[in-house]
Amino acid sequence: MKQIFLSVLGLAALAFGQSGILIEAESFAQKGGWKVDPQFVQQMGSPYLLAHGMGQPVADASTSVEIPEAGNYRVWVRTKNWVPGPWAAPGRFRVAVNGAPLTAEFGQCDGWGWEDGGTVELPAGATSLVLQDLTGFDGRCDAIFLTRNEQVPPNEFTALEAWRVRLSEQPDMLPSAGEYDLVIIGGGMTGCAAALAADHQGMRVALIHDRMVLGGNASSEVRVHAEGIYGKNAQMLVPISTGHWPNGSADALLDDERRHETMEATENVKLMLGWRAFGVEMDGSKIVAVKARHIESDEAVTVSAPIFIDCTGDGWIGFWAGADYRYGRESRDEFGEGWEKHGELWSPKEPDNRVMGASLLWSSREAATPVAFPAVPWALPVAKTHAAVHGEWYWEYSDHKMNAIDDAEAIRDHMLRAIYGSFFNAKQKTEYANSELEWVGYISGKRESRRLLGDYIYTLKDAASGTWFPDTVAREKRNIDVHYQRILKHENQPDFLSEANFWKAPEFYYIPFRTLYSRNIDNLMMAGRCFSCSHIGLGGPRVMKTCAQMGLATGYAASLCVQYDQSPRGVYEQHLDELRQLVGETAPPVK
Repeated sequence: MKQIFLSVLGLAALAFGQSGILIEAESFAQKGGWKVDPQFVQQMGSPYLLAHGMGQPVADASTSVEIPEAGNYRVWVRTKNWVPGPWAAPGRFRVAVNGAPLTAEFGQCDGWGWEDGGTVELPAGATSLVLQDLTGFDGRCDAIFLTRNEQVPPNEFTALEAWRVRLSEQPDMLPSAGEYDLVIIGGGMTGCAAALAADHQGMRVALIHDRMVLGGNASSEVRVHAEGIYGKNAQMLVPISTGHWPNGSADALLDDERRHETMEATENVKLMLGWRAFGVEMDGSKIVAVKARHIESDEAVTVSAPIFIDCTGDGWIGFWAGADYRYGRESRDEFGEGWEKHGELWSPKEPDNRVMGASLLWSSREAATPVAFPAVPWALPVAKTHAAVHGEWYWEYSDHKMNAIDDAEAIRDHMLRAIYGSFFNAKQKTEYANSELEWVGYISGKRESRRLLGDYIYTLKDAASGTWFPDTVAREKRNIDVHYQRILKHENQPDFLSEANFWKAPEFYYIPFRTLYSRNIDNLMMAGRCFSCSHIGLGGPRVMKTCAQMGLATGYAASLCVQYDQSPRGVYEQHLDELRQLVGETAPPVK
């Protein structure tokens, strides 16, 4: 077992200060049926607990806190009504203190904010706190604050972050979690592949992943089966990949087990599971360290290395480091990517901020007897009249007015409303009387957001022509497809289903190494869907097996960087033959 768990050194999620006591919900000792959701820290400030019960209230979460001085304490709860409107908030819950539920029902604040729970008299010593879900429909609790004064805790993002740091007495210099030869951020198939390649070369690797389950979109938390080909390295990639089960299948759990066994069997990889990167330390145009915080304990550390690989999908490491990047669709004229058959749906005349959407998969099963499902009036404005009992890849949402990163929680929540509303509509039909929800994802399966820029930008023309590059390090033959939301033709048509434009690929198309390192951050590589490409260029290589090939290439390249004291660009310029030999792309294709 190579997981790393660091002790809590004064940075615990239970923080005492002169103004009160802050209890981070994700640090509750017993989570019950509540889930830790770490997806939206950069948008709302923290991981939080989510009551994801698919319409059935989840088991209580509980913890204990030491009260230093007896007295009357006001209880503040940071939460959110995730569907504000004329109906009762769908995610309501109560807080019980020392066994007595507070009068207030929480989860009714429009947007993330602090709700007042009134005052309670607390004795000195241990006090119990319990979260009691009332609906099963995704109530969310970020934190509880106990205070003896009347001051409302800050809620604006910057002020809240500074308040949290001050209350926890976080040091100016974060402790080090170690120095490695390579730090990889993101534990999807891409990051796992990069770690395997580096481990194969004897490198000391830290793999930072913000969830406890490896695999990213291929994991049991998202359940998208891996597509594409393995290129020249099937032997290394199959153990971290998936079978071709139906999207949303519980078979993903078996692939999780195999993936974890594979990664835990490595000799040199430290798996930092449950650690979320939140920044970088820089020296000019080089990254010195990544800053990471545990999603439950709130402990923060730095992790250092001479080389870093961004496999976050959203390009977070590159973004914090100041790497050049793109977001959205280029003009059809910039790279000659117009396709008249689909016009604006393929590549617009003018650049815009549209990207491919995020999917949220789900499934149901048939019970032996009829199963009730509660009314969801708050979901029907999204679902409209659409009825369904399972989801597929095309249950996907994006909106030109929303940003795939900044509005990620709203996009996920839109899909939750689509699922619950569509299932409710189906349940009104006799043939679905026995249907019950089996699994609904709450981790979004993203297709596109930031694309970090390298020395080369991969485009549709490169794929469609099958261009072979002297620095080819990966290959694919899957057809190119770019998703877009279905055109709405009437007011009752739902907006959360997508379609795909297809371009038939040649026998193979090839990915050059120059797309896998940053053009302006000297020691940063990127692999996966944040590699250097145009919006349309992403259409083919974005699938997970191809991304895993990119991961392998960057892991091998990192070993050459360390061996020769070179930057990734230096590897391209001076050690390309060795890199191509490592990945198996040693000769151009025979025509």
